[in-house]
Amino acid sequence: MNPTLSVITVVYNNVRDIERTIRSVVNQTYTNIEYIVIDGQSTDGTLEIIKSYSSRIKKLVSEPDKGIYDAMNKGLNLATGEYVIFMNSGDEFYANDTVARVFGTSEDADLYYGETEMVDAERNSLGQRRHKAPENFTWRSFKYGMSVSHQAIYIRRSLVAPYDSKYQLSADIDWIIGAAKKARKIVKVEGYVAKYLVGGMSKARHRQSLQERFDIMRKHYGLLPTVLNHAVIAFNLAWYRLKNKRTND
Repeated sequence: MNPTLSVITVVYNNVRDIERTIRSVVNQTYTNIEYIVIDGQSTDGTLEIIKSYSSRIKKLVSEPDKGIYDAMNKGLNLATGEYVIFMNSGDEFYANDTVARVFGTSEDADLYYGETEMVDAERNSLGQRRHKAPENFTWRSFKYGMSVSHQAIYIRRSLVAPYDSKYQLSADIDWIIGAAKKARKIVKVEGYVAKYLVGGMSKARHRQSLQERFDIMRKHYGLLPTVLNHAVIAFNLAWYRLKNKRTND
């Protein structure tokens, strides 16, 4: 099984991290990759780095956009592969053989997923995400939080819709749940498949993100279950912080 994978990278003025992301894509041992880069018309040297890899990039767009999900939709519109994954600037495939490992499972799935390692700006490992990827992922798996990151999900392109532009920070949750609802077969790939660059977010934007997440979960799971699930989320978060404080004391 050697399906074409459309890898989409979205970037704007991130000269520090873009090359690492590009190299993680072009150095994959799996060769059936369609690489698409959507740049928001960067002015800090990012575009020059991208162009230095032009021979390895199938499609490049550099123009202003209306935000990250508008840019990601541009990438989706250009994608022709059987599967699609977003590996945005700063994020990476876990290793050079990651894609080969995903499609080497010999199982024909609509969605493949795995675990994500968090890294800081110096690329030091921060370990596994707080939300561990479930053994059996379904569209209901996000009810207690985003248990699989978008960098670690390969989705059959025929199942995906455009990102909903009314969400500015959390549209990827809505997008993944929507695709998972349509998936007939979902396969977990053991081990890490992606590295996620942890970035700062202002408190005001964080509140907006939480509000969007609540609205998305209410849309898919219903109001009362979402309220009850958020009580569980709050408890789990408090316990996680307490446990880690004890560990570090």
